[in-house]
Amino acid sequence: MKEIEKLRELKKAGQVGGGEEAVKRQHAKGKLTARERIDLLLDAGSFVEFDRFMVHRCSNFDMENKKYLGDGVITGWGKVDGRQVYVFSQDFTVFGGSLGEAFAEKICKIMDLALKNGKPVIGLNDSGGARIQEGVIALAGYAEIFYRNVQSSGVIPQISAILGPCAGGAVYSPSITDFIFMVEKTSHMFITGPDVVKAVTGEEISFDDLGGADTHTKISGVAHFKYPSEAECIQHLKYLLSFLPSNNLDEPPVIECDDPIDRDVSILNSIIPENPNRPYDMLEVITEIADNGEFFEIQEDYAKNMLIGFTRLNGQSVGIVANQPKALAGTLDINASIKAARFVRFCDAFNIPIITFVDVPGFLPGKSQEQGGIITHGAKLLYAYAEATVPKITVITRKAYGGAYDVMCSKHIRADLNYAWPSAEIAVMGTQGAVSIIFRKELANDINQKDILVEEYKEKFANPYVAAERGYLDDVIEPSETRIRLIEGLEMTKTKRVDRPKRKHGNIPL
Repeated sequence: MKEIEKLRELKKAGQVGGGEEAVKRQHAKGKLTARERIDLLLDAGSFVEFDRFMVHRCSNFDMENKKYLGDGVITGWGKVDGRQVYVFSQDFTVFGGSLGEAFAEKICKIMDLALKNGKPVIGLNDSGGARIQEGVIALAGYAEIFYRNVQSSGVIPQISAILGPCAGGAVYSPSITDFIFMVEKTSHMFITGPDVVKAVTGEEISFDDLGGADTHTKISGVAHFKYPSEAECIQHLKYLLSFLPSNNLDEPPVIECDDPIDRDVSILNSIIPENPNRPYDMLEVITEIADNGEFFEIQEDYAKNMLIGFTRLNGQSVGIVANQPKALAGTLDINASIKAARFVRFCDAFNIPIITFVDVPGFLPGKSQEQGGIITHGAKLLYAYAEATVPKITVITRKAYGGAYDVMCSKHIRADLNYAWPSAEIAVMGTQGAVSIIFRKELANDINQKDILVEEYKEKFANPYVAAERGYLDDVIEPSETRIRLIEGLEMTKTKRVDRPKRKHGNIPL
């Protein structure tokens, strides 16, 4: 039948994007094609493509003679580990992946379907930006996508993989999404490229230094993950999905757990150093407690004084927020506060319980922090915790000083369960500083008294029992009990419900 033959020919023509030579150039850059990426992402045979025959409508600059089926973006839905997702994959072999009217309409259709059906959206980005030949129409297309990003925020998970250039206005869609993945050497995000930077400021800078994976995972904090290859990037993106519900009305996935609830974690009883000023690795605490030592860390290279990520306890997906004593003594600074605050809000939006491990001597002091707005940025984390209505369990392992004690999910901002290890020190400030202030006059007359006064202060305040007497802690536990107590706590709080005052939305200190 001729009509069927024609359909098959058109489908075949649409499979090669901008043509075989363009595909070779893509591969020569170490990059996969848009379809190869979809094949890596989705379960075999599950992809259902939409709008494969769409083409642009532009007649400027001889564009009416340059048309490719699909117009440079592949859209549709499929399954990841049996769970439905929607996906768009930008095709750099067609007009450099540039966005025009039809291109934007295809993405918007997928985003609308995802929102209606309550399923995640995954964007595989590889685009030179707006299609210049289409002018303001292309800009309108971006804005339509941005609007949908905002409407979907907190309703369905939105994940972006940057697998090539993402420049100009194109960067704002990924920046609104929940998580950004990048690939070393081939991924780049920037508002203005190196050539424009040089023309405007005279500064010479490489693509990698301006907007590469290292820049955005270590310095700016724009991206959450980086990997050496596209295959590893997409594999870890799929792993992230395994922790997430499909939408804000679903519960997070629960998997069968083969790790005993009462597994021996007695090693934690000796993990805190005798010297309170010596660091230890909070990551070891987390992996000892987690099912099978599994912890998927997020923003590993950014604000290392704060750990965030996903793990499972008795098969249940949970979000972890933890001070890291190995970096800046675990203090809260601007970057750490922002990093943790956004993660707390994500977990709250998607019904993922939050477990907080506290060892914080306070906020990082200094001119750069104060002038950089640590007051406002630190308040973001406080706001996020106080706003969150998911189950919240806090464990104080060692120091919890000053306002940072309050901010790190204390009982007073409505944590459901607050535990402390016997090594916990809960006070307004550290022992040495407190003694220097309280006993200023005495020490002025006899500095030799200081050691005695420090020991007396430690005895009175450098322990968890004063807080426990007040009910600010629900219990003081042995470190080896932590895993089972957290699992019991999650079971106890799984039916938690909180009513909030009626309002349009709060005004988080942005």
